[in-house]
Amino acid sequence: MNITIQSVHFDAAEKLENFINQKVNKLEVFYDGILSAEVILRLDKSESTENKLVEISLDIPGNNLFAKKQSKTFEEAVDLACDALKKQLTKRKEKIKAK
Repeated sequence: MNITIQSVHFDAAEKLENFINQKVNKLEVFYDGILSAEVILRLDKSESTENKLVEISLDIPGNNLFAKKQSKTFEEAVDLACDALKKQLTKRKEKIKAK
C-alpha cells in the first residue's frame, strides 16, 4: 500500500511518520484491497490543548473511506482515526460478503 503523509505548516518528525506508517499498514489486516492511503496532519489554530488534527483517506476499489480526528497528540489522533477506519473497513467487508 502506498502511504502519503502531508504535514501542513510544519515538518513531521521521522518518529511520527514511522508511527503513522505502522498504524495505517495494520489496516490491511481488516481489508486487503486498500490501494493507497493519504494522511494529512494539521495544527488547529484554537487555543485548546486538543489542537492536533489528523485526516486519513483510504482509496479502496469502489469508493474512498475517510476519517478525521482531533486530539492532544498526533499519535492519539492517528489511533482514533485508524479505529474509525477499522469499523468502516469491517462494515464494507461484511457488505461484500452478503452479496
